Amino acid sequence: MLDLARLRALHAVSVHGSVAAAAAALGYTPSAVSQQITKLERETRTTLLERRGRGVALTDEARHLASTAEELLALVERAETTLEERRGQPTGQLVVGAFASSARGLLPGVLAELAALHPALDVRLREIDPHLSIDLVARGALDLAVAHDWDIAPLPAPEGVEQAVIGDDLCDVLVHVSHPLAARSSVRREDLAGERWICQPPGTVCHDWLVRTLRAAGCEPDLAHQAEENHTQVALVAAGLGIAMIPRLGRGPLPEEVRAVALEPAPIRRLYALWRTGAARRPAVTAAVDTLRHHWPKVATATATTTVTSGATTTAATTATTPATADAADRLGWQIS
Repeated sequence: MLDLARLRALHAVSVHGSVAAAAAALGYTPSAVSQQITKLERETRTTLLERRGRGVALTDEARHLASTAEELLALVERAETTLEERRGQPTGQLVVGAFASSARGLLPGVLAELAALHPALDVRLREIDPHLSIDLVARGALDLAVAHDWDIAPLPAPEGVEQAVIGDDLCDVLVHVSHPLAARSSVRREDLAGERWICQPPGTVCHDWLVRTLRAAGCEPDLAHQAEENHTQVALVAAGLGIAMIPRLGRGPLPEEVRAVALEPAPIRRLYALWRTGAARRPAVTAAVDTLRHHWPKVATATATTTVTSGATTTAATTATTPATADAADRLGWQIS
């Protein structure tokens, strides 16, 4: 009989593309994953991995077996969901994927509350770009994802994946204190023509949004510097090397050399929780989504008060973040689609 843990390891290599990435996702060492695959090869009397350059590739037999493993893991998930539902308490392991600024600005408080309220629940966090996390949920590599979209780039949820709104995150234009726009209370998109931009690399949600937004306003952006981390972008703005458009969540207080200027109309980044339809009844998923939505108004209010314009904290930013109001959770509801 085939060992489920070894099939899970093979499935993880199939989903994540390498032994190292699979090990990181499973919480094992690469050596442990390799040992599981080797044992599975002995069990099946089949070569499952081939050397390709510095990495490995799945053989045709391995791809078929990984597909079957995905079906078996889905059956196991349904069985675990039924048992957990009957107990009525969140238990077991819950693997959550979240994009960087939510992992920094939202998830710490959420994970701490879940640990305090549900000691039998083992939540594991993985920092993953939204482009990847949704597919990983659909394929069973993640139990829950925190992802986002923009007003001009809606989030596609594949079949078999449900989603609920967590809240809306606003975005500001960051400029150096000596920049002509630094004294403005707000700017329009047309005012940003001819600026040198600091942004995330191509292929990320924020990069695509920035390019599409400025082109829609008739501006071809000059993307002078590209950096994945928002803190790096802020440092480049502080050095006077360009301007940036950065969301408030996870951004933190700005240095004295940087001013945040509101953009009109305000760009909105909407945060979602996503999970597989088959796990919708699982108490662990319900508890995690409820906790995310419960924490968001507090986080949104805190991020708004760190927004600085012309050297002073702006209070208008608090009311601009609609879901930061006290009744946000009731107003949003689940909004499942």
